[in-house]
Amino acid sequence: MTANTIDGKAQAARLLEQVTSQTTEFVASSRRKPGLAVVLVGDDPASGVYVRSKKATAERCGMASSSHLLAASTSQEELLGLINRLNGDESIDGILVQLPLPGHIDSQTIIQAIDPCKDVDGFHPVNTGLLFQGRPQLTPCTPLGCLHLLKSVHPNPVGMRVLVIGRSNIVGRPLAALLLSHDCTVTIAHSRSRETQQLAREAEVVFAAAGVPRLVKPDWVSEGATVIDVGIHRIEDQSKKSGYGLIGDVDPSVAGVAGWLTPVPGGVGPMTIAYLLSNTLVAARARTGLATQDN
Repeated sequence: MTANTIDGKAQAARLLEQVTSQTTEFVASSRRKPGLAVVLVGDDPASGVYVRSKKATAERCGMASSSHLLAASTSQEELLGLINRLNGDESIDGILVQLPLPGHIDSQTIIQAIDPCKDVDGFHPVNTGLLFQGRPQLTPCTPLGCLHLLKSVHPNPVGMRVLVIGRSNIVGRPLAALLLSHDCTVTIAHSRSRETQQLAREAEVVFAAAGVPRLVKPDWVSEGATVIDVGIHRIEDQSKKSGYGLIGDVDPSVAGVAGWLTPVPGGVGPMTIAYLLSNTLVAARARTGLATQDN
């Protein structure tokens, strides 16, 4: 048995086509472009790549995008000042602060300073609370992408037994809330869980978001299960021109057991950026008083 591939790149491309079309309609009705501001503190190369990619994708979708590149030595007070200015800027609908931040800056303080109506990452406590109440407004992008990929192969996941491995505020917890809102039967496993392997074998769907390379092995997965790999890790690989490769939280050999499997790269990652732009459009519509359309 060889798992079918869940093509995140193709799914993201289709979503971005919808976002682009809807952005054109928004511009025609509101006479302005949705605005996204991305803030990067420090010079981490990987974060820099993500920021450039987000800016370029936003502009391709017809949005206005600005990047605020700050030195690693930027103080927390200076960063809060920038966020306050962006909160008050009527041309900005979405604010994203690239994580992780330097150690001298408290991430939670920064997240809470963002206007919840412009929190396109969906991390503000107001948006988190609404999500867990089943009244989502702006939902974290990676969980939205995960749910989209699941529904691309299981359009009606009601009642499905789902295991989420990982309980981070960025992926695991909000993903569990989203799955519950779609009537899945959800279990969360984490570093203190017992018999995680057995929990995985009992699941019809496994989301691997533990941040541990190749954690999920073939003997963790029941035959024909759907496995969505959220992890991404950079490793040395001299066979590649760049000298490194990317792997996920799922061992590639799981493809011999699973029914459906996301690749790394090309699975969840493209969906995350696509939903960032979708969230920006949602925020722009809400701030303009226009009805939100489902993508």
